[in-house]
Amino acid sequence: MRRRNLLPATALLAAAAVAMTGCTTASLDDGKQAGATSNPGSAVAVPAASFDKAAADLLPADLRAKGTLTVGTDPTFSPYEFYADDSKTVVRWDADFAKALGEALGVKVQLVPATFDTILPGVSSHKFDVGISAFNVTAERQKNADFAVYQQSGSGLAVKTGNPKKLSLDPMKLCGTKVGGEKGTTQGIETLPAFSQKCVDAGKAPIDVQLFPSQDEANMALVSGRVDSVMSGLIALGYASKLSGGTFELAGDQDFEPTPVGIAMPKGSPLTPAIVAAVKGLVGSETYRQINAKYGVPQSAAVTPAAVQAGGAQ
Repeated sequence: MRRRNLLPATALLAAAAVAMTGCTTASLDDGKQAGATSNPGSAVAVPAASFDKAAADLLPADLRAKGTLTVGTDPTFSPYEFYADDSKTVVRWDADFAKALGEALGVKVQLVPATFDTILPGVSSHKFDVGISAFNVTAERQKNADFAVYQQSGSGLAVKTGNPKKLSLDPMKLCGTKVGGEKGTTQGIETLPAFSQKCVDAGKAPIDVQLFPSQDEANMALVSGRVDSVMSGLIALGYASKLSGGTFELAGDQDFEPTPVGIAMPKGSPLTPAIVAAVKGLVGSETYRQINAKYGVPQSAAVTPAAVQAGGAQ
């Protein structure tokens, strides 16, 4: 799904960004958004997760002694992670789930903002203990990381309202058009290049794939007309479109190639068993159900404890 609201470069684009995010403002200089709606659903009470002694007992001694789980995340992908009104605090789905994970394991959680394409390398180098940033679990990512699955989601396509070019997730409908995405995502690395090759194989013009440092910038490129569409996670694009003030919409509700979404850990990490055990407990809890309800995540994206082991976690 990660996959991933907006970064303006001029006063005109700033106005567009305000419309797109409901009532927020943004700054190209710091890449952050703030505003009255920076944490939609914040009034919804999510019950604290129960302490999971069996999972906590699996924590490596060094992390238990440290007492803090360091989490890498890219706060440009609402409703999963975004900045609060102070432009510093990371909030929304993944932040709430990370908090619940800490409660289950009996440790504090420190969310560390990072660009999306640097998180997995940061996990591998132990800069972060884990990465929680709506990572789709792919075969390529499993070569270097373990994953504890907590959701399932696929790709969607965002277009200008009214879909004037009649675009869809059919590769043949995207040939010769400009499609935006975020660097480091499965859409940018795998899906869009594969779509473009299908165009070439059919004797059509390739897709002009344009990748941006953040999903904010990809979405703003759509708003400003620099790209014809944007491919990202269906849930996130659907969420953003509802807050866009009619600026853009989903090109249908097709969930393209839904895959597991999970917490990333270093490959073979001694931390993996504890995280997997804690997530198994969480996805069957009322805390998990309320976090999903708070941000409008459909039931179809929820997973059962049996699915947590998928995605390379051993």
